[in-house]
Amino acid sequence: MSSTLSNLTQTQTEDTPHSSRFAERFLTLSGISLKPNYYQQILSERPDIGFFEIHAENYLSKGGPARHYLQQIRQHYPLTVHGVGLSIGGEHPINNDHLERVAQLVNEVQPQVFSEHLAWSSHENSFLNDLLPVAYDQTTLSRVCEHIDQIQSCLKRTVLIENPSTYFEFNRSDMSEIAFLTEMSKRTGCGLLLDINNVDVSCFNHGKNPYDYLNAFPVSKVGQMHLAGHTTDNNAVIPLKIDSHDEPVSANVWSLYQHTLTLTGDCPTLIERDGNIPPLAELLAEAKKANGIRQSINVLESRSELII
Repeated sequence: MSSTLSNLTQTQTEDTPHSSRFAERFLTLSGISLKPNYYQQILSERPDIGFFEIHAENYLSKGGPARHYLQQIRQHYPLTVHGVGLSIGGEHPINNDHLERVAQLVNEVQPQVFSEHLAWSSHENSFLNDLLPVAYDQTTLSRVCEHIDQIQSCLKRTVLIENPSTYFEFNRSDMSEIAFLTEMSKRTGCGLLLDINNVDVSCFNHGKNPYDYLNAFPVSKVGQMHLAGHTTDNNAVIPLKIDSHDEPVSANVWSLYQHTLTLTGDCPTLIERDGNIPPLAELLAEAKKANGIRQSINVLESRSELII
């Protein structure tokens, strides 16, 4: 486990109910996305799962069923909060009203981790239902770092920023994605959320080797990983992988995940699912598979240490 995550977890859970137990559960057992389909089953069956992750923007209302069930579930399970609307990569300032509402949610539920995307999703007063890529240049880097500083100051915690899934690249980019993420984390002190599916999708779309990407990634900054499924657009001219989150985790992503753990050591892991929502048992099985891979890597590392 990276020192970034260890420090982050200690500072953010020490004053919360069940803090030690919840922190240990988050660190050792993989989690899944929390969906309304599962609320009642979770509360009645109490499945053996590490944690649940919510999208912040689905829980910003002050009442309603979502907040009602969230309050009950958080009594039994650790949570992580994943933002999708702060538009960190946008050219305009962060929407302060939106940020304040996110901060209220984070303060209330006290998640183990808050994360957001290296992307933009708003322009002036218009919000777009997508996470759009940024150019990797000095102007964008400075703007993104300013936004991250603002968010961390408002939330009073270190945040994790997720590597994007992309379908095109900007001609004006003057550095690699890896260099951008590394410098961004260095300047702001933020951690990184390493989405393995995004690596698979982006590298396929740009004709790059995902193992080379992962080998160069600043793994010491990784505080959480995401695993998800994708779909392939079999266009005869330019086939693309689409980060759809509506399929089981692919064999390629499982292989990349196993390789990544040899670089990072054990790391909290989430199974992401946003479409074609399956029975809860299917996501629990994927989380169990992730746990098995994590344990097998730890066993191999322990044996290696003994041999040395």
